[in-house]
Amino acid sequence: MGSPDFSVPALKALHQAGHEIAAVYAQPPRPAGRGHAVKPCPVHAAAEKMGLSVRTPARLRKDTAEHDAFGALNLDAAVVVAYGLILPKPMLDAPKRGCLNIHASLLPRWRGAAPIQAAIMAGDTETGITIMRMDEGLDTGPMLLRDTVPITADTTASTLHDALADMGASLILRALAEDPPEQPQPMDGATYAAKLSRDDGKLDFTQDAAALDRRIRALNPWPGTFCDFNGTVLKILAATPATGSGPPGTVLDNALTIACGIGALRPTRVQAPGRAAMDAGAFLRGHPIPPGTVLS
Repeated sequence: MGSPDFSVPALKALHQAGHEIAAVYAQPPRPAGRGHAVKPCPVHAAAEKMGLSVRTPARLRKDTAEHDAFGALNLDAAVVVAYGLILPKPMLDAPKRGCLNIHASLLPRWRGAAPIQAAIMAGDTETGITIMRMDEGLDTGPMLLRDTVPITADTTASTLHDALADMGASLILRALAEDPPEQPQPMDGATYAAKLSRDDGKLDFTQDAAALDRRIRALNPWPGTFCDFNGTVLKILAATPATGSGPPGTVLDNALTIACGIGALRPTRVQAPGRAAMDAGAFLRGHPIPPGTVLS
């Protein structure tokens, strides 16, 4: 049970390991791209290539027919990773070994929808994967296995996403093979990673430069980070903290160093509306932003 790219390595690993996959559950096909053509999600597309049966219910909570169909699969276990729908109790209870979730954090830290981004934005030095047996709470079930990966000054959500997706695929195979004992989550230390929206990408230059650097890396590639330049949205795809000070949002030099609440930030890769992403130096040669300009 999964939907986005993050879920595909686990599906492939289960298939290649020879597990009998009774069905694949994924989010329904939706319009995508400029032409808004209806397309299956990545897990749906991958499952079809493997010749697997795919079910795409739009809702589950009150769909008793779907509960019955799920129960009729007579599953040993269900593997759930970034599926996107809440599983009601009848479905949680149906598999003999329960519903095993691949969660992209070291629970109980960063329960919720966006744990990868939250860990980077918070300045965590490590994160990882937790294999958890699901209950009716929000990522509150007992833990079976977990592993860690460092978060460095260069880590982006994109690179962390790929590392954790591969780690999750490896760990779920271990969990199924070893059937490790459950460990309850600690009572303290729980934090929550709320679902992201495009508005989370708006940069607030009154914050310190280090926090903005983390936000830019955390929201790459989605929803992306941006600021306003003379009424135009300028996407900042990558940046580095720099020396300098001044009123927040003020451009300090010809290299586009921007004053922040503490310190300064120098964008290194940007994108203007309707144009390709480019290095900041190349952008400035065609679109100079003089010192003293205020970005918001």
